[in-house]
Amino acid sequence: MTASDVGSNTRVVAGRYRLGERLGRGGMAVVWAGYDELLARPVAIKEVRLPEAIEDTERSVLHERAMREARAAARLDHPCAVRVYDVCDEGDIAFIVMELIDGQTLADVVRCDGPMLPARVAEIGVCLVEALQAAHEAGIIHRDVKPGNVIVRADGRVTLTDFGIASTAGDPSITSTGLLLGSPAYISPERARGDAPGPASDLWSLGATLYTAVEGRPPFDHPDPLATLTAVVTDQPRPCQRAGPVLCDVLTRLLDKDPARRPDAATLREALRTVAADPDAQRAPSVAVAPRAVRIGADTVALSTVPDPPLRTRALALVLLCTVVFLAAATAAALLTRT
Repeated sequence: MTASDVGSNTRVVAGRYRLGERLGRGGMAVVWAGYDELLARPVAIKEVRLPEAIEDTERSVLHERAMREARAAARLDHPCAVRVYDVCDEGDIAFIVMELIDGQTLADVVRCDGPMLPARVAEIGVCLVEALQAAHEAGIIHRDVKPGNVIVRADGRVTLTDFGIASTAGDPSITSTGLLLGSPAYISPERARGDAPGPASDLWSLGATLYTAVEGRPPFDHPDPLATLTAVVTDQPRPCQRAGPVLCDVLTRLLDKDPARRPDAATLREALRTVAADPDAQRAPSVAVAPRAVRIGADTVALSTVPDPPLRTRALALVLLCTVVFLAAATAAALLTRT
């Protein structure tokens, strides 16, 4: 029996953590709001769910992956990284107990409110790169940096969450046949090619995340995951439209195909601080952008939008309009001449 088989506040894990409202779910995990009855504090509890039809060998691999997440995240002590309090087992189900963060994911913020100002994106980037630097110094590669794993609190602070596919130095490599570890639009080119990830891979994913925040969509995005991965490896990112020249330069260097040419964490932090302090980066884009969705109660409702016509289409329309005006003027002149 899993937590979804019972109602809220009726199941207690490890004798102290009471499960409450479901906060979200992914491919193999459900995150619950919970309460630590021993310490009398709210917590978030991640229940790692494994498919029922999965083979025992695969089940063992995925269970170890969950335990590795807890070990990795518990080693971090940074204000922009989620805090892990405890990890416990019930049979082959792992429960990871974390701080409960009140906020929205960066993905939801962009979806509801539209692209962010370059200065605000740079501020978020400074916090995230510091969290990643702390992780890298502890021998941890996150491997799943994306807008859905960044929580934006009501007071503006941000937190990097979900070290669920983190790679920790000293742990054996864990792979899973047919399992795509990460989101295609935010997987670095070297990982997409099957190479071992390093700190530069996380920074590439951070670049794609910040690009999405300022531009409103990922630098590489296709309906098919394979097509997206192919674009990540072979194509150049979409040109920046809203980032401004300074932030655009930073993102372009972060999204370089060659890990050796990307800036390191310290260089990136200083570059982002420069953007955050730039007065030009603190102004809204010249063309207003309407939100693509609105929040009604607890639900997010997509808005139907009509995209702006391409530049070529608008130019053609202008030529046709000028032609019509010219013909009308010529006709009027001919009529006046006859009279």
